Amino acid sequence: MSELKLNLIDAQTILCGEIHGSVVDAAVAALSAEPETIPELAAALARYIKPVDDTGPFQWFRSATEIDAERYDAGIVIIDLAGRIVAVESSYSQPQHEGVIDYHDGTQATDVEVMYRLPDDWLFVNSVEAYLWSHDRRRKERIGSAPLDVRAVLYGAPLLEFLVNESAKIEVPEDEATAGIDNDNISSALAGIHEQWLFTPREDLRGQSPRELLLAKQDFIDFDLHTRSLQWSLQGEGPPCLGPDAFAYRFAGFGTHEWVIYYDLIRHLLSALWSSLIFQRSGPGDSTPSAKNLILQLEEIKTNWLEQPQSDYDGRIPAVLIENERKRLPIALRPRDMIIDEDCPMCQMFGDETSPLGMGVGFWFLDGCNMDDDFVFSSYKTIEEWEAENHRRDEFNKEFMREREERQQRIARGELVEPNPYFDPEPFDMELDEAPPV
Repeated sequence: MSELKLNLIDAQTILCGEIHGSVVDAAVAALSAEPETIPELAAALARYIKPVDDTGPFQWFRSATEIDAERYDAGIVIIDLAGRIVAVESSYSQPQHEGVIDYHDGTQATDVEVMYRLPDDWLFVNSVEAYLWSHDRRRKERIGSAPLDVRAVLYGAPLLEFLVNESAKIEVPEDEATAGIDNDNISSALAGIHEQWLFTPREDLRGQSPRELLLAKQDFIDFDLHTRSLQWSLQGEGPPCLGPDAFAYRFAGFGTHEWVIYYDLIRHLLSALWSSLIFQRSGPGDSTPSAKNLILQLEEIKTNWLEQPQSDYDGRIPAVLIENERKRLPIALRPRDMIIDEDCPMCQMFGDETSPLGMGVGFWFLDGCNMDDDFVFSSYKTIEEWEAENHRRDEFNKEFMREREERQQRIARGELVEPNPYFDPEPFDMELDEAPPV
């Protein structure tokens, strides 16, 4: 018993058909692409089952006006995209929010395991009856929270107006102002504007703050990119990504890449804005530029920065990095891109894609290590989580320094100690005046 009755439902269509249970499991995994329509689900399924032609995986399913609740062979499954519900009555398997799928190459299942994770708002129930009881309520809830294009606020006029208005409020002595943004007082004031923007709930964001929205799906997006990187490494080719018309692309959440880039963009805008204010205040007539002119300047600066290669990103273009993350496309590195010493013969061998010793594909990630070390600029959603992590780090550092001191005392007494790269750093060029990163 390996086949199931599968009901697929979106806002406009109901399709019913009988299909192998492994395809049903892969269809559940494909929900990680956040499809809103059955065609989007079919496209997302290609990540787990390679298409052999253009017919599509559900072409033979029959259209219906209501679900077919009759069990078939191993049972019945309902995937309701409109209500984000999965109902499972099956002796074949019990798919859940997270799992692993064996990739199918179009001919047979392979030993390549592909992990998946669904968004938290998907509901799993264990019967058709439970589905019928909950689907109307779930649909109404989703209709009542229509998708919001938050990037129009986070990158558009609301951001620029906020930065201009708040920067104009900064008051510093003339001798400090002309010193530029390297002045500690001014740097702190600009960071405060950044913090205020991230923390302030807004009506145009339905009462949420920019920070809440920026971090809402970070773990989910990062996990999906991580598993796509693993899949790419195992298969030697990148898995299918989201199309530009897909719902999940148009209303994409923010992963770590865009979180870091957004931080850098705001700091760049604040720096440029303050420099412009100082220049124009100290110019002929000591005139202050109009807010409208400053906003127009910032719009141009923003566009130029986003669309030009940046040295902080190894010459990559921020807008392209954001685009790739929205598509769920990892940033791949060729073997030769990972070579540290080009004069090293062994390194050259590792970087040769045609060599048996050549390294496989690698991946490039941003981690936010250069962001200010304050809660607001961290990826922790609550201050309690942030404080707990700081406490853990402090305890680790204290223990490291204690062990280091004890080791030095043993060496001073002439005792033999085992080599340790953390405590014997000469070959590794590690400084001993601080603990290693954790």
